[in-house]
Amino acid sequence: MSAAAPPPKDGPEPGPGPGPGPLGRVRRAAAESVGGLPRQFWWLWTSTLVNRLGAFVATFLALYLTVERGYSASFAGLVGALYGLGGVVSSVGAGVLTDRLGRRPTMLMAQTSTAVSVATLAFVEHPVAIAVTAGVVGMATNASRPAVQAMIADIVAPEDRVRAFSLNYWAINLGFAVSSSAAGLIARYSYDLLFFGEAAMVLACAVVVFVKIPESRPERGAEAADSDVGSTPPPKEAVSMWTVLRDGPFMAVVGLSLLMATLIQQAFVALPVSMGQQGFSSADFGLVIAVNGVLIVLVQIPVTRFIEHRDPARLLVLSALLTGYGFGLNAFAGSMGLYIVAVAVWTLGEIINSPTQMGLVARLSPVHGRGRYQGMYVLSWSVASLGAPLAGGFVIDHFGAGTLWAVSAVIGTVAALGYGLLLRKLRTTPTPTPQEPAPSPTPTETPVTTETAVTTGCRGAEAGRANRSA
Repeated sequence: MSAAAPPPKDGPEPGPGPGPGPLGRVRRAAAESVGGLPRQFWWLWTSTLVNRLGAFVATFLALYLTVERGYSASFAGLVGALYGLGGVVSSVGAGVLTDRLGRRPTMLMAQTSTAVSVATLAFVEHPVAIAVTAGVVGMATNASRPAVQAMIADIVAPEDRVRAFSLNYWAINLGFAVSSSAAGLIARYSYDLLFFGEAAMVLACAVVVFVKIPESRPERGAEAADSDVGSTPPPKEAVSMWTVLRDGPFMAVVGLSLLMATLIQQAFVALPVSMGQQGFSSADFGLVIAVNGVLIVLVQIPVTRFIEHRDPARLLVLSALLTGYGFGLNAFAGSMGLYIVAVAVWTLGEIINSPTQMGLVARLSPVHGRGRYQGMYVLSWSVASLGAPLAGGFVIDHFGAGTLWAVSAVIGTVAALGYGLLLRKLRTTPTPTPQEPAPSPTPTETPVTTETAVTTGCRGAEAGRANRSA
């Protein structure tokens, strides 16, 4: 087995399961949802959950600055923007480090830096020091994402990646839901406990990575020797960021991801502002937005089981329409019930889009450049988190909330068209790209093309097993 090949699966393979009956069906569904993934993935999943369980500071940073420290809302907004800017900067830098140093060192550096910088926020008092430290926190917090996603692509077989990305996304949202609730209670006693608590949880995450998660970065020599059947050999020179930028199909995915992320980010600034203008309270908004987290925790895994073996093109088109029109429904919402319906619609779009799109990104990324490719993908979300609140606020102030929600529906439609045209083009263009390492060709093996690379991103084990490593 080459260094890039996924390790043997641990745990029981999904099989016929227990006998008939509701309990047997539930057990079988659970086995099919979580079974067959490598042990290393589950330690990575655990570190993600621990990390998100301690994600206190970002949620309550604005309240801390305005209520506890007495700073203005403008200063809190500036600090929030610097936090987002730090994430933008680190997305690309962490992607490069992921390929050069490795996944494990990058995660350890990011987590250690996060713990130190978050704890520092509890002590700094000068406004400039607070702003600079918040930027560092944003950089450190975001820096582990390319490494985590590249490692998942390294260690999980192609036919299981959508499920693995979905489980990791589920852990992120489960941790966030718990940490948000806990942070509110902790803040009643002391904001310092928030900072030190997050620092402690992130350090615990780093300990899990250090003790239980080995390096997974593929060796380029092994990759060159085991390139896919029918694919062109990997380039002799290392993948650079310029290589990523010249990859037209991948950058199109990044652009579409930016549109989707821009829509989803409107839920955290534009939506509360719009509801406030209609006379709803902050408690009302809290109840409405809680539907997003609850639905993700409850239905992410069942929905993933339903979509895992289906056409990614149709799924991405559907997710874009659900997200765009879900936000568009806010234009007609005048009651809590309608707002909850709107959140449920775009949340379903988010649930479908996230694992499907991450599976596609993994398939379009060359093995030896996964860190840089994942960094560019993460950048689309970082840019959206920085720019979407500004754009949403500008449209509401100058044209009204109704216009923003109408534009959201248009953006969803454009994204759906973009996904459909892009994936149709990829399927009809037999451009070979190096993907998963494979053994020497046999007469029954099928050449790997861009079409199979896209299709196996979300389709079943039949396509994945034809091209996976020995």
